[in-house]
Amino acid sequence: MSETPSPGEPAPEEPTAGAPTEGSSLRRASLMLASGTVVSRLLGFVSAVMLTQTIGALGSGANTFALANQLPNNIYAIIAGGVLSAVLVPQIVRAHSHADGGRAYLNRLITVGLVVFLLAAVIATLAAPALVALYASPADGATGRGFTEQELALATAFAYWCLPQVLFYALYTLFGEVLNARKVFGPFTWAPALNNVVTIGGLLLFGVLFDADVRDAGQWSPDMIAVLGGSATLGVVCQALVLLLFWRRAGLTFRPDFRWRGVGLGATGRAAGWVFAMIVVMQLGGLVQTRVASEAATADDASLMVMRTAWLLFMLPHSVVVVSMVTAYLTRMSARARDGDIAGIREDTRTASILTVLFMALAATGLIALSVPIARIFSAPAVDQIAIVIAAFAVGLVPFSAYFVIQRVLYALDDTPLAFWLQAAHTGFFVAGALACLALPTAWIVPGIGLVTSAAGAFQLVLGASTLSRRIGAFGMRTVWLRVLQSTGAGVLALVVGLLGSGALGAFTSGGFARETIPGAIVTIALVGLLVVIVYGLALWALRVPEATRLARHARERARRRR
Repeated sequence: MSETPSPGEPAPEEPTAGAPTEGSSLRRASLMLASGTVVSRLLGFVSAVMLTQTIGALGSGANTFALANQLPNNIYAIIAGGVLSAVLVPQIVRAHSHADGGRAYLNRLITVGLVVFLLAAVIATLAAPALVALYASPADGATGRGFTEQELALATAFAYWCLPQVLFYALYTLFGEVLNARKVFGPFTWAPALNNVVTIGGLLLFGVLFDADVRDAGQWSPDMIAVLGGSATLGVVCQALVLLLFWRRAGLTFRPDFRWRGVGLGATGRAAGWVFAMIVVMQLGGLVQTRVASEAATADDASLMVMRTAWLLFMLPHSVVVVSMVTAYLTRMSARARDGDIAGIREDTRTASILTVLFMALAATGLIALSVPIARIFSAPAVDQIAIVIAAFAVGLVPFSAYFVIQRVLYALDDTPLAFWLQAAHTGFFVAGALACLALPTAWIVPGIGLVTSAAGAFQLVLGASTLSRRIGAFGMRTVWLRVLQSTGAGVLALVVGLLGSGALGAFTSGGFARETIPGAIVTIALVGLLVVIVYGLALWALRVPEATRLARHARERARRRR
């Protein structure tokens, strides 16, 4: 990816015939990120299917492990997640202009990161009982909702095994963002594939060794807990440490340096302070979400594992398309922000937003139309519970992904205070709605959380888009909103066709082909999914959406070149 050189750097050579331009480099970077993300997410999908097939989607084992294995993600997000992803790339790009190419900055940054993350992981692990009590709603004898004493004890045992992941999630992001800033994009998105391979191996081992009733908290032995929780943590360890193999390729070396003053860490800290506040606010929303969802932890109702499964499916298209594309754009936008190229940032924002809307409208349509056969792949007993929650989340996929673009633009501009206030508004909206879900019947608590999440995302997108327009000037929002309307119209038409197709194959009928067996569900997904894509594409063509016609023309040209 080409960019304006920093002071002291040699100017890049002009592209010659066949040499990569900035656009082609960005496309290659996006393709590398997307391909790694696709493989990692597909393996993650296989891992999630095996998990629900091994310990179920309903009952004590499923919900307690879902809670415990989410805790390290929550703690990591608070101590480092948003800070690392939002702040490091822009700061490392700027540090590259230092006389030493940013080497001292990186050595000191990584040293302080290692120390802080290790301490955080140790403290979090020791605090496992308190964290479980914080996130899980205890059983209420009057309503039958919540975690029983046995379930709280099982969740705590899982948490002791899972919470060391905090250190390695942080190291994975730290090492990966350094590589991304040096334009070595692939390893960061390919490393989770190794994590999933290790996790799949652990689930296979669990299935071979144990044959207990996993829905009953009292049936879990220490060995069962160790194999399931330990293999999950081992996967994260491998995901982080494998990135070190690619540092030399990026021209990086590391020497611990405890002199943390004098190379710009203060600037990182100031920017990180707002991001840290934003992540804390976000995690408060996550705390409310988990605690409300744990109220539904009964033997037959959707609770934490169902919500986790539906969210994984919701995030699959977002991660494959949007995160990969925007991660590649972020480094370029950071450089443009450094050089004061606001016009370039506006153009990148408009392009990324439109492409996000077009792809995510199709993904949301597919998730809703195919929610039943997709859910059947994960769990036969919980097919309806999972399908309803998938649909509730999918309604908000477009605004969720579109706001992700806006948020990353604010990060590139180092406008973390604005990002914080937008997140605070979103969290306030969500918390009020999530708490209102407690008034619903138990079976509808988690679907209600999904709908509230979608509504909060739409609210945040409208607020964020109008605010960003004032921050950088008009970036074609009228065109973006037009694409939203066009993609929504195309999506509704494709959704009607998709639901009719799913219904014809028995998705909504007990014992129907689409839901009776996993092979039947896969065939339904393939046939109806293709139908949805064709109808959506034809609708966009009929609406003369220029970005869609350009993508189609580009695909035809690539197909001709391959012949």
